[in-house]
Amino acid sequence: MAMHVSGACFSVFSGSRVGNIRAVASEGFATVKTAEDKVKLGGSDLKVTKLGVGAWSWGDTSYWNNFQWDDRKMKAAKAAFDTSLDNGITFFDTAEVYGSRASFGAINSETLLGRFIKERKQRDPEVEVTVATKFAALPWRLGRQSVLAALKDSLFRLGLSSVELYQLHWAGIWGNEGFIDGLGDAVEQGLVKAVGVSNYSEKRLRNAYEKLKKRGIPLASNQVNYSLIYRKPEENGVKAACDELGITLIAYCPIAQGALTGKYTPQNPPTGPRGRIYTAEYLRNLQPLLNRIKELGENYSKTSTQNSPCMSNSLAKQILFQQLEKCLTIC
Repeated sequence: MAMHVSGACFSVFSGSRVGNIRAVASEGFATVKTAEDKVKLGGSDLKVTKLGVGAWSWGDTSYWNNFQWDDRKMKAAKAAFDTSLDNGITFFDTAEVYGSRASFGAINSETLLGRFIKERKQRDPEVEVTVATKFAALPWRLGRQSVLAALKDSLFRLGLSSVELYQLHWAGIWGNEGFIDGLGDAVEQGLVKAVGVSNYSEKRLRNAYEKLKKRGIPLASNQVNYSLIYRKPEENGVKAACDELGITLIAYCPIAQGALTGKYTPQNPPTGPRGRIYTAEYLRNLQPLLNRIKELGENYSKTSTQNSPCMSNSLAKQILFQQLEKCLTIC
C-alpha cells in the first residue's frame, strides 16, 4: 500500500535528460543502482540521485495531514525515509518553512529530517544522504547576512555542518540583491556545495545567474511548479532560460499533489486545502488524462504515480502519440 507522506515531489530536468523524483514509497519502488542514476545540477559539481523525496508535508498541519500531526504520520514519514535510502534514493528536499511550530502541533520538517538522518547514521555510519533546503524571503529579512543567519539555523535543526543545495524559496519584496550575495557567501564559507533559487521568473533567474557568475559561482537550479497540468515554465520563458544558461530545472509537484496518481476521484477528492483546488468538477475534467496515463503505464507495467512525472517535461506532447519510450527518465 502506498504511503503518501510528502507533497513536495519534484523532478530534475538537466538538458534533455530527465529524472523524476517522487515523494511516494510504494510497491514496485524504483531502485537506484549506479552512478549513472545521478544527475549533475547545473554548472556545479553536485550530483544527486534522479529519484528523491520532498519533505513539504513532514510535520505540516496547515496544508497537509488534515490539520494534525501524530505518531502514525511520523512513522510513515520515517518509513518513507528509510525505504528511500534502502533503494539507493538519497536526495531529500526540505525548507525552513515546511511545518510550523506555531500551528496545530506541527513539527519543523528540517528537524524531522535531521532526526531521521541521525538515527539512520547510528545504524549505518557510511550511508549517503544528500540534503537540499531553502531560505524564506520573509518581508523583515534584509541583506546577505539574513541568508547566512537563516542557513545556520537550518543547519542547527538538521544537525549538519553543511548541506548540498541551498535555495532561495521565492523572490523577496526587497533585498533580493543581498540574498544572492548571501548565497555566494554560503558557498565561499563552505556551508553549501551548490546554490539555487525557487519560483523565480525568467528575469529574476537571469539576474541571479549573472550576479553569481561574477563571483565564479554557478547558479545550479531553479525549482518551479511544473507538471502535465501546469505547464507555465514552458510558456513564461523559465524553462527556455534554464536550458540556455545550463541551469537545472527542478519541477516540484510533477504529480500535481497526488491528482495525477489516480488516487483521487470526483467521489473521493483530497481533503483539506487541496480539496479547494482539486474539486469534484476539476477531477471529472481530469479523468480522460488520468485514463490515458493509466493506459500508457500498463503498457510498461508502471503505475500512474511512476508514469506521471515521466511525462511532465518538454516531451510531454509526444505522450498523446504513444511515444512514452522517448521520455528519457526512470519511471
